Amino acid sequence: MIEEGRALFLQIAESVEDSIVDGSLPEGSQAPSTNELAAFYRINPATAAKGVNMLVDKGVLVKRRGVGMFVGDGARDILLADRRTAFAERFITPLLAEARTLGLTTDDIARLLRERAAEASDTHEGNRR
Repeated sequence: MIEEGRALFLQIAESVEDSIVDGSLPEGSQAPSTNELAAFYRINPATAAKGVNMLVDKGVLVKRRGVGMFVGDGARDILLADRRTAFAERFITPLLAEARTLGLTTDDIARLLRERAAEASDTHEGNRR
């Protein structure tokens, strides 16, 4: 579960984010404590706290004094917006730059995407049979 070469606190934050995005940790629910995260990942509680505090700073987790951490209202929407932006920066921007180099139009790109999506769908359907 832990990836070598990546900061542990980032991996902790991403793990909690994944749980919020996939709905297994819904808004309003109690998030794992830093001690629980530290025990689960076998890391220093300060490292887990750093990841959790990142999510507090983002407005994803909310501290309730004496009670614990909870998933904030709108947390999933915040994370989805962040991930969409990151997706565009990581994949769409380079794709458009390469398409421009190749002389592809927006229509060409859309056609290619539809074709690949259909192929992926056909492959996925074939795996279910």
